[in-house]
Amino acid sequence: MAPCAVDNGSARMRVLHHHWQLLAILAVVFMLWSTPVILPLKLLVVFFHELSHGLAAILTGGSIETISVSFQQGGEAWTRGGSRFAILTAGYLGSLLIGVGLLWAALRSTADRAVLGGLGALMLVVLVLYVRDLPAALICLGTGAALLAGARYLPRQGCDLALRVIGLSSLLYVPYDIFDDTLRRSALRSDARMLAEEVGGTTVMWGALWLIISLAVISFAARRILGRDSNLYFGKG
Repeated sequence: MAPCAVDNGSARMRVLHHHWQLLAILAVVFMLWSTPVILPLKLLVVFFHELSHGLAAILTGGSIETISVSFQQGGEAWTRGGSRFAILTAGYLGSLLIGVGLLWAALRSTADRAVLGGLGALMLVVLVLYVRDLPAALICLGTGAALLAGARYLPRQGCDLALRVIGLSSLLYVPYDIFDDTLRRSALRSDARMLAEEVGGTTVMWGALWLIISLAVISFAARRILGRDSNLYFGKG
């Protein structure tokens, strides 16, 4: 049994050595979670959530009427037509997939600058087409401009780091949000509650299913994306 213990210890040390930066980002985000420092990241993930509702509507034959995000971390997406099942399901899971995609771009591609700039441009396009209230306009304008500025002025490694922070924040926020909105506060009028009313089942059932799916996606992404060494070396490139 002793050799196994040594092997397990060595494996843990290798994980810490080759992925310590991502673990450090997660630790910092977690420690600052309830502070204003993380608010811009939370608002960005809420934007992903509402945008995912809208994209699901478009992909199933509907359209987006308006998208709104508030400084209290609330959001709404008003859509017309499309599949209600897909639209209501897409909020949490869609924002999770966006986070996975951003993390993949950071770790497995060299398109960091283009992706960061594209995300900023997307927020400005959504602002022009679908935002009709001042708080959401300020959030989209400020965040979109900051992302575009980062893509323009940061070195490639800085763009890579920004994508890692955004992607990991989304991965951390989504399961927590699912649990908080659908399981801990099941009486809340959440996506899961509306889905239960319109399709069937219960709020807790849909929330638990989404939570399981989100954790499975995170686990799969971690195995497929991380690779042998995910650390960012600022002296290269």
